[in-house]
Amino acid sequence: MSGAPAAGYVGADERPPARGLRWWAVLLVVIAVAGVAFAVGRFSAFGTSPAVPGDASPEAGFARDMQVHHTQAIEMAMTIYRKTDDEGVRTLAFDIATAQAGQRGEFFDWLVQWGLPQASTAPLMQWMAGLPEHSHGGGAERPSDDELRDEMGMATPAQLAELDSATGSAADCLFLGLMIRHHQGAIPMAQALVELGSDPRALQVAGGIVQTQSAEIDLMRSLQQQLGCEG
Repeated sequence: MSGAPAAGYVGADERPPARGLRWWAVLLVVIAVAGVAFAVGRFSAFGTSPAVPGDASPEAGFARDMQVHHTQAIEMAMTIYRKTDDEGVRTLAFDIATAQAGQRGEFFDWLVQWGLPQASTAPLMQWMAGLPEHSHGGGAERPSDDELRDEMGMATPAQLAELDSATGSAADCLFLGLMIRHHQGAIPMAQALVELGSDPRALQVAGGIVQTQSAEIDLMRSLQQQLGCEG
């Protein structure tokens, strides 16, 4: 029967697109919205990202000084690793060398990411002056570089030469004594960063150094007793 189409009837030219086409249309809209949201988020982050540590910050000073400190620890650890006959000392030396090499690389990377030079003209541990116990004053009162290195627990060139030439248990005992002193100099530096710093990753690493090196001091003292080291 001819006449007007029944209510609800859709002609062939007026039918909605196939289901597959509707799906792709929705998907494209979702992708477009997600892209806009991502771009907005990225541009918003540029204005709200936390400031990185500056050149005079505790984090920068710690990263520089601890690279120097770790470099000597690695040198001493590898010296004894190559010639010790004691498995406990050898294992400890390997652990110290590998762990501190990894940390030294991270400290280097921090400064790169922060856009800061690897070296500074500031004296060693100058960044710790914010703590009363590490404020050395100014002028003629300021310690020499050798005195500051001693405060950091660093071995002298003469001590390094002695370690290089020593053999047997004498070398093991000398290494343990030097490394205990070395760790005892690093722990206050890490504790100072925990008190003065604000960068989350730097604080995490500094806290880990305090825990790890404190435990290694206990282990080294145990090794000293086993080897019959004097002092």
